[in-house]
Amino acid sequence: MAKKRLIDPYGSELVEDYTKLIADFHLEKFDASLFPKPNRLMRRGVVYAGLGQKIISDAIKQKKPFYVLSGIMPTGDKIHFGTKMVVENIAYFQKVGAEAYILVADLEAEATRGVSLEQARKRAFDFHIPAYIALGLDPKKTTFYFQSENVEVMRATALFSKKVTLNQFLAMYGNADPGRIIGAITQVADILYPQFKRRMPGVIPVGSDQLPHILLTRDIVGRMKTQKFVPPSTVLNKYAPSLDGSMKMSKSQPESCIELPEDPKIVCKKIKRALSGGRDTLEEHKRLGADVEKDMAFELLKQHLIEDDKELENIYKKYKSGKMTSGEIKEIACEKMTEFMNTFEKKLEEVKKQVSKLKFVKA
Repeated sequence: MAKKRLIDPYGSELVEDYTKLIADFHLEKFDASLFPKPNRLMRRGVVYAGLGQKIISDAIKQKKPFYVLSGIMPTGDKIHFGTKMVVENIAYFQKVGAEAYILVADLEAEATRGVSLEQARKRAFDFHIPAYIALGLDPKKTTFYFQSENVEVMRATALFSKKVTLNQFLAMYGNADPGRIIGAITQVADILYPQFKRRMPGVIPVGSDQLPHILLTRDIVGRMKTQKFVPPSTVLNKYAPSLDGSMKMSKSQPESCIELPEDPKIVCKKIKRALSGGRDTLEEHKRLGADVEKDMAFELLKQHLIEDDKELENIYKKYKSGKMTSGEIKEIACEKMTEFMNTFEKKLEEVKKQVSKLKFVKA
C-alpha cells in the first residue's frame, strides 16, 4: 500500500505535481469562472485548487454574509512573496463582499517558534499589520485580534482539543510535537471564530503548505453532533518557488528568497542569479526558444509584477520563440521589481500611522 502523502506546514519542500496533490487530498480544481473579476493569481492558475468554492460563489452572487480570514505569524520583521499572494487573495474576497478577519497568531508563535507575546505584539504593530494594509487590505472593513486577547478562541481551543486523537494528528501532520498540536488546534478555533455568533460560510486563502489546518478544521466540524458551523472553504496558491527553483521560497534561504521590504538593488542581484530558461548559447536560444516554464524571472512577472494579461502573453511568446533573451527577461523583472518595492515602502510608511487607530477584539 502506498504511503499516504503528507504536507508539512513547517517545511520547505516544493510540490512538483499539483494534479497529484488535488487527487490525494480530494480537492477541487480552482474554477475562476465562479468568481467575479478574478484577480491576477486566479486568472493565471497560481490559485490552483480549493474546497467549498461553490458555497462562497453563491454567497457572493446572492450577497449573503460570508467571511475571509487569515493569520499573521509574527516570527520576523519581514514577509516573503508567498505571504504577499495570500494577502492579495484576502483583499480580493474582501472587495467582493466578505467580512475580513485578521488574527495575530501570538500564542502559536510562542508555542512553535519561541517568540514572546511582547515581541509578537511589537512585530505585528511595527510591520506585519501595516504590510497587510499596504498590500491591499482595507483596515476599515477588517476585524483584528491577538490570539492571547481573545478569550472565546482560547475556550474553543480547549473544546476542540477533545475532538482530535494523537493518531489522527500524526496521520495528518506526521509530527506530534506538543507545541505544534497546540498551534494547530488554536488555528481551528481561529478559523471558526467568525461563526461563534453567526453560522455562515468562510473562505481561508492559504499556500499549499497550510492545507492540513483546513482539513483538520473540516474534519472536526464534520464530526460534531450539531450543525453549528459551516465547514470552511479554502483556495490554495501554488508555492512561490525559490529563485533557484529548488524549493518553496523560504526566509531560511535568503539568496533565493525575496522579502518585503528589501533593497531593490539586492533583489536585482538575486534575480540576475535566478534559474534561467534560456539556452546555453545565443544560437541555440534563437533556434529552440526558451524553456519558459522553469524560468524564475518570468515566474516573478507572472505571479507578481505584471497585471496586464496581454502584456505578459506578449513577453511569453517572444521569450518562448527565442526573440527575447534571458537577460532581457531579467532586466524587465528588475525594473518592475524596483518599482514595486519603492511603491510598497512608500505605502508602508503611510499606513503605519493608521495602526494605532485600529480596533482589536478583546474578549
